[in-house]
Amino acid sequence: MSDFEKKIDELKKLIDKANRICVFTGAGISVPSGIPDFRSADGLYSEIYKKNLRPEEIISHSFFMRDPEMFYDFYKNKMLFTDAKPNEAHLYFAELEKQGKHVAVVTQNIDGLHSIAENTNVMEIHGTVHENFCMKCHAPYSLDYVVNYSGVPKCEKCGGTIKPNVVLYEEGLDDYTVSRAIDEIAGADLMIIIGTSLVVYPAASFVRYFRGDNLVLINKSETSMDGSADLVFYNDVIEVVKALKRA
Repeated sequence: MSDFEKKIDELKKLIDKANRICVFTGAGISVPSGIPDFRSADGLYSEIYKKNLRPEEIISHSFFMRDPEMFYDFYKNKMLFTDAKPNEAHLYFAELEKQGKHVAVVTQNIDGLHSIAENTNVMEIHGTVHENFCMKCHAPYSLDYVVNYSGVPKCEKCGGTIKPNVVLYEEGLDDYTVSRAIDEIAGADLMIIIGTSLVVYPAASFVRYFRGDNLVLINKSETSMDGSADLVFYNDVIEVVKALKRA
């Protein structure tokens, strides 16, 4: 039995015996669904957009308020992947929940794929592209409405500008979502961190609230938490999930 197979066997046992599982995910879990990791060496955040603007500047609150047209040009072209579907990793954790496990998902991703996969206890700490609202009357709008609207989406009821329910730079996280996430992390006996280098704060700091029995990391590169983990996989998450399903 290889070292990888031994670790898979151990992870399977940890999952089987766990009463409360918290899965903490970053961009790496959605890469197999065709959504790029913006922070990789050749990712979106290393690019220069129109007028020599960096992505971090465009997706800030002040830029959205100042130039919503440019914001939406960037947002629709670079940040929306409407054809993306949940992959085997998303579906695996949704299936664990359907089997009766308590599975909480805390995600830094805004793609909504955990919810589409039918996990029901998902905390999207940076929001989701699937929720949009009028800044004047707060009427809700779908992702399809935003995508199909030419130019800056406007409210049908009052004419106000529609904003995606995603946390832009300069904006704070939602207190209720943060509180739920910390409660789930603190209450878990098994925490599995997937596809994140744990460098995006404050979200990455949430893992310090974990006081459970076992910590597992699945990421292609090293993280600051590797030394604290019981199991570390430097593998693609799909490879790990396929092996778990065979175990």
